[in-house]
Amino acid sequence: MDRVTWTDSAIQDLNDLGDYISKNSEKYAQITVKRLFDSVNILESYPFSGKIIPEFNNISIRELIRGNYRIVYQIINENRIDILTVHNCAMLLENSYNFSDINDD
Repeated sequence: MDRVTWTDSAIQDLNDLGDYISKNSEKYAQITVKRLFDSVNILESYPFSGKIIPEFNNISIRELIRGNYRIVYQIINENRIDILTVHNCAMLLENSYNFSDINDD
């Protein structure tokens, strides 16, 4: 079983998303953030369940699509997965996270 770790950046993404949605509906904001947070649990057993991101073509950087959101993660090793960012699918991926820090091992 792999350990899934949320990076500070990804947690901030969830917080920002929740704040934005809560301007219209606090309840829907809570539901959306919880669903996104819980949706990565599958990675503990199936780390390769997300698809390879076409922008990077790197087998260790993958994404889960949940509704209108992309959850981008990196398989660090056989025991660790880092959630890198969560953002709206309408946004350009390069504008939401500094991917220059990615380890290309």
